[in-house]
Amino acid sequence: MLAATTVTLSINEQLIVALICIAVFFIIGWRKSRRTQIFLEVLSALVSLRYLTWRLTETLDFDTWIQGGLGVTLLLAELYALYMLFLSYFQTISPLHRAPLPMSPNPDDWPTVDIFIPTYDESLGIVRLTVLGALGIDWPPDKVNVYILDDGKREEFARFAEECGARYIARPDNAHAKAGNLNYAIKHTTGDYILILDCDHIPTRAFLQIAMGWMVEDPKIALMQTPHHFYSPDPFQRNLAVGYRTPPEGNLFYGVIQDGNDFWDATFFCGSCAILRRKAIEEIGGFATETVTEDAHTALRMQRRGWSTAYLRIPLAGGLATERLVTHIGQRMRWARGMIQIFRVDNPMMGPGLKLGQRLCYLSAMTSFFFAIPRVIFLASPLAFLFFNQNIIAASPLAVLAYAVPHMFHSIATAAKVNKGWRYSFWSEVYETVMALFLVRVTIVTMMFPSKGKFNVTEKGGVLEHEEFDLNATYPNIIFACIMALGLLRGGYALIFQHLDIISERAYALNCIWSVISLIILLAAIAVGRETKQIRQSHRIEAHIPVTVYDYEGNSSHGVTEDVSMGGVAIHMSWRDVTLDRPVQVVVHAVLDGEEINLPATMIRSVRGKAVFTWSINNIQVEAAVVRFVFGRADAWLQWNNYEDDRPLRSLWSLVLSIKALFRRKGQMIAHSRPKKKPMALPVERRELTTNQGGQKHEGKIGRAAS
Repeated sequence: MLAATTVTLSINEQLIVALICIAVFFIIGWRKSRRTQIFLEVLSALVSLRYLTWRLTETLDFDTWIQGGLGVTLLLAELYALYMLFLSYFQTISPLHRAPLPMSPNPDDWPTVDIFIPTYDESLGIVRLTVLGALGIDWPPDKVNVYILDDGKREEFARFAEECGARYIARPDNAHAKAGNLNYAIKHTTGDYILILDCDHIPTRAFLQIAMGWMVEDPKIALMQTPHHFYSPDPFQRNLAVGYRTPPEGNLFYGVIQDGNDFWDATFFCGSCAILRRKAIEEIGGFATETVTEDAHTALRMQRRGWSTAYLRIPLAGGLATERLVTHIGQRMRWARGMIQIFRVDNPMMGPGLKLGQRLCYLSAMTSFFFAIPRVIFLASPLAFLFFNQNIIAASPLAVLAYAVPHMFHSIATAAKVNKGWRYSFWSEVYETVMALFLVRVTIVTMMFPSKGKFNVTEKGGVLEHEEFDLNATYPNIIFACIMALGLLRGGYALIFQHLDIISERAYALNCIWSVISLIILLAAIAVGRETKQIRQSHRIEAHIPVTVYDYEGNSSHGVTEDVSMGGVAIHMSWRDVTLDRPVQVVVHAVLDGEEINLPATMIRSVRGKAVFTWSINNIQVEAAVVRFVFGRADAWLQWNNYEDDRPLRSLWSLVLSIKALFRRKGQMIAHSRPKKKPMALPVERRELTTNQGGQKHEGKIGRAAS
């Protein structure tokens, strides 16, 4: 492939080479196998190297220092993009797809576990669900303790801990934010292992039984990370017309990248939904406090000491996504600052203890947050010609077709094959563009002054009473889009009204096409800022659970739930429609993971065979049972990857639909459609917990019955 750029071929012959490469992709690409993926990644890398060789040898024009400087700037941005492309291929060359290991059949052999739930200023309404979920985890009660780590030092949290059976820890100061909170708790607890849950991440009851097996089997594993799954929509899903048909932003990392990292023994600690070995944490002196991303830095320090880390691609907890776009951007700014801090103060390419694969995986994670500056360069580049007549790529349209188009085709098409339903084509560009102009300053300042910046808590659980447009989160891109539109008008005017020679005409046409692509990305990013109304206190979760509904007169009817929440449940009943002159008190009965649950509820309406109930929660035992019913099911989140595989043209059309919805009338609803479901089975069977004394089932601290 590289020979095609060094051997003297005419531009028409180079175009034939490009067409052959694309044809090979279609001939080979339909096969679904690991070998096919590796072949396509290698082919894509070779085509991209061919493009890079062409860019370096034939397209730079130094007629003026401005034109030369702009051309080199674009080339540097492209070098960064190619560097990230090659690293991503390296990371995902052979995802491990680790399966759970079963625990010993005798629970007496199981280790002791401390469950840490750190909190600072989050409301008790959010934290209590996670605590009740943790208390309902299937594990011998004498071998597990649940701790609320309250940096807010609130009396109501201490009272709640006493009421539900959790333990409460509040330290005298708030030094080093979350990392300091965890380090203080380590000194006051003794469990062999530590399960860390962010205060909005509600675990399933099977969390420890599914995730602990590898930790027990391999004494060198210091960390078992599981995915962060969010049962509420993120701003992209909620605000865009096609949001619910698009995988969440984090799915690429937890569905593809972390699984690839696991092959290289380079799984990152992500701050929550993870089990850590106490011995490993104590050996490195506790959680890292030097950066604002203590999680990834802690994993790096453990691996420098020879510990292994592991990843299990099974979501075992559900959390709340960021509700507002501006909050989402703020969270990513902290992540970017923290990863760049690690790059500066503890660079993975330097220092002892890491294998080459680990170094490259960590390097990819840290330098991925440098995307802001290259993204702005890519978007703005056509303006150099449209406004200032500076031709920063000296190439004919035929040469662009022969070199640039194959490079872009293979990059997009290969990513679609690798990422499948975890990330759709062109959406990475939208995600990056939403944040790019905010992150430029963060990138530069953190590189120059890595000690600057502080930990900020991500706000969760908010509501939005009215639809609104978030100018604070979108104004940079609005200005950018206006400038891009002016550039496009300038180019269109030149093509239509000016008498151009053939070379200038082609240059204007190419840059106009480029500016249209940039404008589409910018408008899609702006569309995310049109915040839709969100007034639900309890998010509905799709679930199909067989239930039986009993009234207090002895009547019963079978049904299947449609969705569940902490507020109530919708059930498709076996009866016909009934007319209610008043709410009806009932009990909803279900058998989940071998446990019978009876939940008091009130039927408030019945339409076309679907009855809607609200829970009658009058004590903490009932509340805990509802938490187990809604969030605690072992298979609660197994449909997290229920998105169709990527098709680039369909994905591009989805961006167009999102832009169209940006200009809808105020108050006009977005018609969300749910993605198609793909069945997924839990890879291990849940085991009943029994003691050696009489074979009785272990009971949780707040009891199992709510009848």
